[in-house]
Amino acid sequence: MKKNPIGWIEIPVSDMDRAISFYSSVFQISIQKIEMGPVTMGWLPNDGAAPGASGALMHYPDAYKASLTHGPVIYFNCDDVAQELSRIEAAGGKILQTKTLISEDMGYMALISDPEGNRIALHSDS
Repeated sequence: MKKNPIGWIEIPVSDMDRAISFYSSVFQISIQKIEMGPVTMGWLPNDGAAPGASGALMHYPDAYKASLTHGPVIYFNCDDVAQELSRIEAAGGKILQTKTLISEDMGYMALISDPEGNRIALHSDS
């Protein structure tokens, strides 16, 4: 395989405007809202030359459902997990696990819940 294994991520949401507000506030990014028939997507920034995958917030009630306890955990890259954690609660989310050292080689992580009920992880080297 000549690419990173993860190519795209879709995060289920029930309220697109609330989700866009949360992710924009916590990660300091712009999210583009797109209507595609019965599906509403909130496209996360995508710089094809940058490392890592991009994705979208997905409002598609017949096929997508948020989960705090089941399904994959998506890790968002951060410069310092503490910066994003400082914005979680004000943006409507909850901190499930504070900044925790994985190992000296692997860096730090934290677990949060977004306002939609998704379990999301944060990762930074320091």
